[in-house]
Amino acid sequence: MSGIKDLKKVFGGNTSNARQFGMIATLVVAILIFQVLTDGLTLQPTNLIALVSQYSYILILAIGMVMVIVAGHIDLSVGSVAAFSGIVVAKAMDSWGLPWGAAILLGLVVGVVIGAWQGFWVAYVGVPAFIVTLAGMLLFRGANQFVGNADTIPVPEGFTVIGAGYLPEFGPNTGYNNATLLLGLVIIVAVVYNEFRLRRIQQKMGSERAPLWVSAVKLVVLVAIVAYAATLFAGGRVGTSFPISGIILGVLVLVYGFVTQNTIFGRHIYAVGGNSHAAELSGVKAKRINFFVMMNMSVLAALAGMIYVARAGASGPQDGLNWELDAIASVFIGGAAVAGGIGTVTGSIVGGFVIAVLNNGLQLMGVGSDKVQMIKGLVLLIAVAVDVYNKSQGRPSITGFLTRGLRRDKNGIAASDLPPGAQSGVGRDAETTEPALTPNGDISDVQRPKATTPN
Repeated sequence: MSGIKDLKKVFGGNTSNARQFGMIATLVVAILIFQVLTDGLTLQPTNLIALVSQYSYILILAIGMVMVIVAGHIDLSVGSVAAFSGIVVAKAMDSWGLPWGAAILLGLVVGVVIGAWQGFWVAYVGVPAFIVTLAGMLLFRGANQFVGNADTIPVPEGFTVIGAGYLPEFGPNTGYNNATLLLGLVIIVAVVYNEFRLRRIQQKMGSERAPLWVSAVKLVVLVAIVAYAATLFAGGRVGTSFPISGIILGVLVLVYGFVTQNTIFGRHIYAVGGNSHAAELSGVKAKRINFFVMMNMSVLAALAGMIYVARAGASGPQDGLNWELDAIASVFIGGAAVAGGIGTVTGSIVGGFVIAVLNNGLQLMGVGSDKVQMIKGLVLLIAVAVDVYNKSQGRPSITGFLTRGLRRDKNGIAASDLPPGAQSGVGRDAETTEPALTPNGDISDVQRPKATTPN
């Protein structure tokens, strides 16, 4: 029996990083299915490069949206904010003669101002984020058309690098893009280092560790996937490689993943989303958290808008339409809870890639856009419905399983590292799941205090 349990850990058993590994495995399965259905077109280098380039801005939105949803809010304005920021930046370069570097800073400032505006109404006035951002969706969509006179405004070639650029060519002629191969090597080293670092941490904490062979099998699988992906991206037509927008996305994932899971600010976001009143009684400044979460979302929306404009080569009045829907769907498919308090950046990115692969695969199969929208809607509905049903039946939900590693007991031990029956919050009611406090007022248990059913 112990051998079977150890084997399960390879596929996302009780290790603390199981949620990421399990969701990546799900994404790989989806890719393989479409690889078969499209007669090998899905994993063509040209298609993969286009996939990352086309959906990077949606995935950037998903990073901010997961923080908004974890905090218990929703943002419907991100598409309009992205479009407005894009038109302002394009106008600044085309009509005002602003250098493209300064124009990027201007776009980020626009995002900060819009985010502060919406965050003020949500955090300090108390207007629900749904209403504030619905108003923002209308306001900034109209502002986009007003500033641009409903026209298309081109952007200079230098600016297009952030949306349509690729890693440069250098070194000997290997038949591949050497910069992309080097990037793959760096990722492989990071994956190996992180696995052994996790084992050292578990040893220091005295928690149960998976056998060494489990880590070895996991590393072999992950390293093989990364190496194969690197060769695919590096083997595209001459002049293309891994997109610069993908590099920007990767940096944001690392930064925001660290912030949400390894900082006091990140823990406070989960605390506010789980139970705002309990968080405030514990010393968390909920208003400040809500303000910065909303402002951060608008900054990322502005960045996503600029990347899209750079890729398209111009800004237009129809930019950003329905982007918020794809971003929200990515977060929920990636394991976030509708009520807030649960969700991860990594899960949202993988959920976003699932939608991207679904879109791309159906298009390669010649499925019409109308049917693609219907299928995406059903996938989102089924994903959330299955989660809700499992929770209502008292079984572990998808979101609960995927976020198990976030929950820690008062000693700082992840629930996934505890023996069966000893996991934090399992089988207990609301009164026994209050967050533990550290001397500085930090909430060390990010599990939702108000949960009435086990995750």
